[in-house]
Amino acid sequence: MPTNEEYRAALERVICAKCIDGGGDGSCRIAPGRDCAMRAHFTQIIDTVNSVFSSSVEPYVEQLRKKVCAVCTEQSPGGGCALRDETECALDRYFPLIVQVIEETQLKKRLHA
Repeated sequence: MPTNEEYRAALERVICAKCIDGGGDGSCRIAPGRDCAMRAHFTQIIDTVNSVFSSSVEPYVEQLRKKVCAVCTEQSPGGGCALRDETECALDRYFPLIVQVIEETQLKKRLHA
């Protein structure tokens, strides 16, 4: 199993470089006072992805809502999220790619073990 640092490096290399809130070089330009959801919930995201094995993204998203979104301060008590609704949540916006990067990182680690 990859280390958290291996996951973090892979995610930052792929996701942060593509993120519309980034500077194109992996730097983050999220507005002051807001946190990047991917960074704020990093451990829960890794645990969530590792708890699912599916060829479809839906089970991953279902677990994301239960394990990560449910504890996010941006989500309302009723389960709504203005950031998610307006595609302002980087975690939600890039989640399929995040799943792919985590699973590819695991595969690379197994192949090189």
